[in-house]
Amino acid sequence: MFQFVDLFAGVGGFHAVGSGLGGTCVYAVENDRDAASVYALNWGLDPLGDITEDANDSQMRVPDHDVLFAGFPCQPFSKSGAQRGMEETRGTLYWNILKIIEQRRPSLVFLENVRNIAGPRHRHEWQIIIETLRAHGYRVSEMPQVFSPHLLPPDLGGRPQVRERVFITATLLPEGHNREDLMAPPAVTNKPVAGWDPQTWDLQIDLLDEHDDHDDASLSETEMYWIDAWDDFVRRIWVERKRRLPGFPLWADEWVLPGDLTIPEETPKWKRDYLIKNAEFYAGHKSLIDVWTETWGIYTDLFPPSRRKLEWQAQDTKSLWDCVMHLRPSGIRAKAPTYVPALVAITQTSILGPRGRRLSWREAKRLQSLPEWFSFDGQTPKQTFKQLGNGVSVGAVWYVLRQHASRDEQFLKQTNPELLHQILTAPQSPDSTLAALRR
Repeated sequence: MFQFVDLFAGVGGFHAVGSGLGGTCVYAVENDRDAASVYALNWGLDPLGDITEDANDSQMRVPDHDVLFAGFPCQPFSKSGAQRGMEETRGTLYWNILKIIEQRRPSLVFLENVRNIAGPRHRHEWQIIIETLRAHGYRVSEMPQVFSPHLLPPDLGGRPQVRERVFITATLLPEGHNREDLMAPPAVTNKPVAGWDPQTWDLQIDLLDEHDDHDDASLSETEMYWIDAWDDFVRRIWVERKRRLPGFPLWADEWVLPGDLTIPEETPKWKRDYLIKNAEFYAGHKSLIDVWTETWGIYTDLFPPSRRKLEWQAQDTKSLWDCVMHLRPSGIRAKAPTYVPALVAITQTSILGPRGRRLSWREAKRLQSLPEWFSFDGQTPKQTFKQLGNGVSVGAVWYVLRQHASRDEQFLKQTNPELLHQILTAPQSPDSTLAALRR
């Protein structure tokens, strides 16, 4: 049986993977008291603590382990000395991870972060992470491994959530390895798996929470009025156009005839294009729009500016209430009811149009592939959504870890054959394993 550590543990998404694969958690750390309480409730291990106190130059309280999991925060590294390697990371939480790696030498390192860590603004940080892992003898891909659970079919642990994350997976190489062995191709690509079509997801089937208690997910009367108004608009436009709404954002505050349109010189091109398109759209449907805006009081205090905008991404859907919606500061966004955007916070929680309510916390839990028995012990939905939004997708981690083990099979056979066996002989999906794992 392998041993793992769970750093920046949250409520324990990585723990679900490690335990589901038959491993034992020998150390976990999380500095958020509420998340740590949920972790302790479900996994029987209190992670409340501070990694900077447990892993530093003078202290190493993290025990030996085979797998290191970490969904670490990414602080900027210094750019004053690009050749300083590990020392350049001092003062960041990644430096504490490196101290553990340096002293404990786990067979496998699995790091998770937001996609931006591999973007152009963080190219320096990305290079330092790759270089320091290789300097410690770990085989790792320099090409970012980006993946999302909506790309996996249900039987492989997929979920209807677009949650693109970067996974940095590294294998400790045996003594005497070649320098070329440190360079590896990505273990996964950001593409659908096994012929799966993400448009096949159906939230009514793949996500629906059957509980009757959805008081915390209900919409206000004002929110329902906004949606009813724009639903009426969608239906009227379908009758008149005989085709879907345009793909550019519709801005009711910018609906003027082209001849009356004035665009300041300093207006950026993207906004200039939208203003022109909205004017042309208004000209083509002026009678309908004028009646609609008067009927619903669009230009009154009933509608703040952010609710006078509609971004249509729902293709041929005929009604707004058939869509998944988000009431964003930039407007109302509507998309087909296939998969939802990444969980972030309760203020951006998806509205399930066909159910007439927001996503429930139980459905959010399912989106992260946590088992039905996983408990949040009566805490507020706001806390629960925050914790889930900060967590990892268990199904995506499970899949990426198995793909990584397959990629580096020849090396893990030499360094930790038992770990390799436990990963590769596990079920392809974590769902049945986690369902039976309840303490």
